[in-house]
Amino acid sequence: MKDSTLFTPVTFGPLTLRNRTIRSAAFESMCPGNVPSEQLLEYHRSVAAGGVGMTTVAYAAVTRSGLSFDRQLWMRPEIVPGLRRLTDAVHAEGAAAGIQLGHCGNMSHKSICGCTPVGASGGFNLYSPTMVRGLRADELPGLARAYGRAVNLAREAGFDAVEVHAGHGYLISQFLSPYTNHRKDAFGGPLENRMRFMDMVMEEVMRAAGSDMAVIVKTNLRDGFKGGMEIDEALQVAKRLEQSGAHALVLSGGFVSKAPMYVMRGEMPIRTMTYYMKCWWLKYGVRMVGKMMIPTVPFKEAYFLEDALKFRAALKMPLIYVGGLVSRQKIDEVLGHGFQAVQMARALLNEPGFVNRMRAEENARCNCKHSNYCIARMYTIDMACHQHLQEELPPCLKREIARIESQGA
Repeated sequence: MKDSTLFTPVTFGPLTLRNRTIRSAAFESMCPGNVPSEQLLEYHRSVAAGGVGMTTVAYAAVTRSGLSFDRQLWMRPEIVPGLRRLTDAVHAEGAAAGIQLGHCGNMSHKSICGCTPVGASGGFNLYSPTMVRGLRADELPGLARAYGRAVNLAREAGFDAVEVHAGHGYLISQFLSPYTNHRKDAFGGPLENRMRFMDMVMEEVMRAAGSDMAVIVKTNLRDGFKGGMEIDEALQVAKRLEQSGAHALVLSGGFVSKAPMYVMRGEMPIRTMTYYMKCWWLKYGVRMVGKMMIPTVPFKEAYFLEDALKFRAALKMPLIYVGGLVSRQKIDEVLGHGFQAVQMARALLNEPGFVNRMRAEENARCNCKHSNYCIARMYTIDMACHQHLQEELPPCLKREIARIESQGA
């Protein structure tokens, strides 16, 4: 399209990308032992070779207590050489490399994170399920400093940008949301107090980033359920992040615990999800009540756009749109609304070369059929699209995928 900005450069702080596409920080589950694998490197290399402006490695815990899976990155000096090999491979293909930094808060288990899971408040997290210890106020400065240390490790590993995860019901989001923050001290109650931990993190991150690292923050448009944070408060959070000096915001939504399909949309294939689970009681428990705990939220292309436009109208800083982009036409539409860039995950898992194809075809559309097989599988083994598997799927999973895909056709 003649007036499209899709294949023009875009700048975020000290970083300029070759075009306006970013592989979003969707968890790959490709880091057994919490270290980067050759599989992780080859996947991000393939996306970079496919034409993307930047590919984002997900999700790197800033401390061991921030790990939610045993196949997740844990930022520490020992993994820097492996990450450097990945960033060198991405750069060799002409793309920039970003890494998402976060702490999962209450979304973990002692066997993974090495301690009783911690959160903004204590209690029992039904969605893990686990007991949770509320963080003491004197622990918070040290946790904030861990984000800063992770930024310095990212620089050492050759990354061009960091993406701070402040959404989806992870730790920063747990402080922000009235659903998970029941504190009675200076970090609870009114939104101004609930933003204090985020403020501490951003101060450490911006100091560590200095003048040579781009800082992007993923934040919620809304939490996606009654009792969570709504647009009015989420917009105040975004304005605070603008004041903090963040170079761009990624506008997302939902809680991975309470409202996971608000984040990803569509139906969670419960049979597929439980097929890969190793824990027998969790397998049968999820099979029995999974539909109630993970309700379907219908998919539509660019499903966050209506809410994101309210943020675009209220903020001056660069904004990155994410959520349900599968076609060149819709991406051009989103960029036409004044968003500086777009993020995609499932489209680039389905077709790593999708960006190059969009350059060649004005009407390009990826072949993702939104069965969410990739998501159901990633909780136990690596994220993968069922259309490109080496192994044969059992008939029960094939039937589930076909049923879900037929509903979205």
